[in-house]
Amino acid sequence: MPKKKKVVNDALATNRKARHDYNIGETMEAGLELTGTEIKSIRAGRITIADGFVQIRNGQAWLDNVNISPFEQGNQFNHEPLRSRRLLLHKQQIRQLEAEVSQKGKTIIPLKVYIKRGFAKVLIGVATGKHNYDKRETLKRRDQERDLQRALKR
Repeated sequence: MPKKKKVVNDALATNRKARHDYNIGETMEAGLELTGTEIKSIRAGRITIADGFVQIRNGQAWLDNVNISPFEQGNQFNHEPLRSRRLLLHKQQIRQLEAEVSQKGKTIIPLKVYIKRGFAKVLIGVATGKHNYDKRETLKRRDQERDLQRALKR
């Protein structure tokens, strides 16, 4: 019987602030269109997605404000760190995202970046912003669950 391959889905970058600041609705996996030495920098974990967001322009999805540091061993062929990168999605998925974002208060944010079968992928989510009282409620609920787990453990 052949051995099953162990699937490791290690995130190279995660947007930890996203779940605190936003209510995440639907999530979707998208490919990244990269140039030059960008994939080498991503594999080295030199990517920051905390301030990133996705815009729909001319029927295409673009990932903006994501910093991929220049590759250290790269020469004149290095890339621009903050350039807009196109997301690889089907047209139907782009139309669905565009319809959701047209509602007031919704935005698309990157949640994590990972490598899948040799390709860089981004997990994006449709998000609505939280108010301060929602954030406090979430923290309070999380603390209560943690205390409950500690009590059950004893």
